[in-house]
Amino acid sequence: MAQDYQAVKAAILAILKNPDYDDGSIGPVLVRLAWHASGTYDVKSQTGGSNGSTMRFQLEATDSANNGLNFARQFLEPIKAQFPWISYADLWTFAGVVAIEAMNGPKIPWKPGRIDDDDDSYVPKNGRLPDAAQGAAHIRSVFYRMGFNDQEIVALSGAHNLGRCHPDRSGFEGPWVPSPTRFSNTYFKLLLHEEWKRGKNSVGVEQYNTEDGDLMMLPTDMSLLSDPKFRVWVDKYAQDKNLFFKDFSAAFAKLIELGVIRGPDGVALRKYAVAVRARM
Repeated sequence: MAQDYQAVKAAILAILKNPDYDDGSIGPVLVRLAWHASGTYDVKSQTGGSNGSTMRFQLEATDSANNGLNFARQFLEPIKAQFPWISYADLWTFAGVVAIEAMNGPKIPWKPGRIDDDDDSYVPKNGRLPDAAQGAAHIRSVFYRMGFNDQEIVALSGAHNLGRCHPDRSGFEGPWVPSPTRFSNTYFKLLLHEEWKRGKNSVGVEQYNTEDGDLMMLPTDMSLLSDPKFRVWVDKYAQDKNLFFKDFSAAFAKLIELGVIRGPDGVALRKYAVAVRARM
């Protein structure tokens, strides 16, 4: 069967608007799926990452950081059934980049060729994804483990221009920006210019809210302000949307390639990579 990625893209675009989900779009949760499916990578051991689609297995799917991503995976199941030749690993990452562009975000380079693992042998340990209740030191430990630098950390944090938090998933509550289905640099502008008040939300979890309670920030978001090296990039991205879009596109493209070791034909070779490491 011919691998028609434009047809897959069209199918993804067709399901993005959903009046029964959050703010009328499943786009943000598809971005989160691509993010979390990739963000388990460890640069030293070369384990985790987007290749293998290991969130299909219970051990990773039930990591508390992945609460709610069952909805994203379920939304994409009919597309997987329609195009059985595409791997879950490719579909999840592709859906993320398609959603970002559809929500007025930048075009993100994406290459197919990821493969799906047959079993849970390569599921990374739980706990590799960021804990939003922590601060700058935690953020650096998580992102440096993946191979990102401070500038890329702040750029990727700009994904919080999309979506909202749910108390029954993360414990946090509310959107970061007034238009959570439109990609922009508003997150950085609000982070700098709103007066954020620390308090507990409806389920008793500490977060930061605007005075009217309509918008929120996480402790990790606020650490981007308090840390001088992060703050430099918050200032830059709040002032220059084009710079943010360029840097976000590069960082997200890097993120979804984590764990993907490609052969000469461009196809990811997970088992090959593991065998090579075993001989080193």
